[in-house]
Amino acid sequence: MAEPIRNKRVNDLANAAPTPQNTPASNTYIASHASEPSVSTIQEEGNKIKKFTIYCIYLAAAVANFANNPALLSMIQGKLGTLVGRSSGYIESLPEPVKRRVNGLKGLQKEHSELEVQFHKEILELEKKYAEKYKPLYERRAKIVLGEAEPTEEEIEAGKEEEDEDIEEIKEDIEAGADDAVSSIPADAKGIPEFWLTAMKNLQPLSETITDADESALKYLTDIHVEYIEKPGFKLVFEFAQNEYFTNKTLSKTYYYQEETTFNGDYIYDHADGDSIEWKEGKNLTIKIEKKKQRNKHTKATRTVEKITPTESFFNFFSPPIAPEDDDEDDLPEDLEVRLELDYQLGEEIKEKLVPKAIDWYTGEALAYDDFEDIDGDEDDFEDEDEDDDENDDDDSDEEGDDKPKQETAECKQS
Repeated sequence: MAEPIRNKRVNDLANAAPTPQNTPASNTYIASHASEPSVSTIQEEGNKIKKFTIYCIYLAAAVANFANNPALLSMIQGKLGTLVGRSSGYIESLPEPVKRRVNGLKGLQKEHSELEVQFHKEILELEKKYAEKYKPLYERRAKIVLGEAEPTEEEIEAGKEEEDEDIEEIKEDIEAGADDAVSSIPADAKGIPEFWLTAMKNLQPLSETITDADESALKYLTDIHVEYIEKPGFKLVFEFAQNEYFTNKTLSKTYYYQEETTFNGDYIYDHADGDSIEWKEGKNLTIKIEKKKQRNKHTKATRTVEKITPTESFFNFFSPPIAPEDDDEDDLPEDLEVRLELDYQLGEEIKEKLVPKAIDWYTGEALAYDDFEDIDGDEDDFEDEDEDDDENDDDDSDEEGDDKPKQETAECKQS
């Protein structure tokens, strides 16, 4: 899997790698003999506040100076960039025999890195190979969805066997809690109506891009498939039935990787291109048209003007944000990097989740597995319970001291 594009700005100072020679023992937990805090005098506290105030004034002046002097800021960033990867001098100070062994290990690491690059290239070729094997299954799926074919008895029985007890329990919970979860699809419906729209609405963050107006157009979506291109990358193809919104029969979007790989051999996302949508008159879902009457001050004549403003829509997916050239990085919009990463993430979600397991997203069964995978994901989503327990203990002790419960006010906590 490729890595999303990253901003190449240098954000932090590069610190020398810690070694036994350049890491003072006083920084370690064992060697730090911290004394108990003492009560400061009023004069000492006043001096601290005064020094802090002066520091804030100097800091504000420095920030203002940087903001008004882009050349100075660029120069400092350039200087910081030269510090990245700079040696602390420890390796150079090693005895010659040890340095030879270190260089030998670096040589082995180079061979390992070359094998990693080869590994990821072969993985991509393997994906292409199996994409061809999946193709007949996807074509068969498309025919059933469109009503051009019916599943065989063997396919139906295999599908029933796939439902395990956990999924049955989830279905029972959903059915028990949703009184209005009754299908409005007629018994004589052709294929599976709104198959892809339903699947897409169950997949976040893709569902967050779909507006109510988009749903009317996405009901005409008949198939989504992935194609691999000659260069490193892939193409997502959306097929539509004839509809009242646009004339395109297909809308595609191609994601390109850079030829160079990361240190670990992963491909790096470079950019994406999308098809231009041929909207029918008055049906463009990506813009909002406001009509306003204006009156001439002198002639009193009136006219109607139209104000066109961009609006949120899934179909903006086919007009991806453009990454700037290296020379234009200083003029980056603040949210561009976020938009680039989100755009790449959406493409990966469709390629890796939606297309291979469309039926599981249609039924909602994939939600159970997707949520389960997220449980093991982010460490930031978890917090220690001890802190909450301590706070609860404190609250309990306060309540025991008074007969009447106290109403605690909200508190701003600093981490």
